[in-house]
Amino acid sequence: MPIKKQFLKTKPICKVTFHISEQECQGALTAHVIGDFNDWSTDSAPMKRLKRGGFSLTLDLEKNRQYQFRYLLDGSQWTNESQADDDTPTPYGDCVNSVIIV
Repeated sequence: MPIKKQFLKTKPICKVTFHISEQECQGALTAHVIGDFNDWSTDSAPMKRLKRGGFSLTLDLEKNRQYQFRYLLDGSQWTNESQADDDTPTPYGDCVNSVIIV
């Protein structure tokens, strides 16, 4: 399921729903969305486990910006969003970050 964006008419924010399917989470017990919007904090955006096995989380993000992010599964496995708007190399050179544009 792709990232869902809902732009609010009365506020300068976009409600963004991040989703990891059961297949993509590979049996993980926990998942977090980590990125520019939460200073890459590994604790601040835990995703809700869905009955069908995946994870989901909705965040309010400021409009007219782009954000880099990744998913962290079980506190140790990093994964990207396959349906992201773009991707960009990390400063570490060994991986890329997903990018969402709102």
